[in-house]
Amino acid sequence: MANNVERKALEIGEKIAENQNVYIVDVTYKKNEDTYSLCYYIDKEGGVGIDECETFSKAVEEPLDAEDFIENNYTLEVSSPGADRKLTKEREFLYYLGREVDVKLYKAENGTKEFTGILKDYRDKTAFIETDGEIKEIPVKQAVYIRLSFKF
Repeated sequence: MANNVERKALEIGEKIAENQNVYIVDVTYKKNEDTYSLCYYIDKEGGVGIDECETFSKAVEEPLDAEDFIENNYTLEVSSPGADRKLTKEREFLYYLGREVDVKLYKAENGTKEFTGILKDYRDKTAFIETDGEIKEIPVKQAVYIRLSFKF
């Protein structure tokens, strides 16, 4: 059920995101104890702040209510993806192509378990990451995480 809710919520949010010059990185629909939450993760070049999240939330609320496709009561949340968020879905990987990512593998490859590189491509649940002049093919299921790299 969650996938259908997420797909429909994404469909509803896409035009709103486009009008507000933000990108929906992900949509999740989850049960938390005895409540449900529908969360949009939005981003744009340079990042999003509380104002963009609030504006998107207000704009998407009415169309979600009008469609009335979610059976359970839920809380609507809008957030930035966050600095340490793992990339998990194809749309996330495709949005962040060309960005620097940190990778941690479950099993060392050529003696290396963690590295940083440039996300060059993503297809068939495999990330293609350039590091030290070569492209490494990393099936997502073999990685503890692949996430955006941030230097503080």
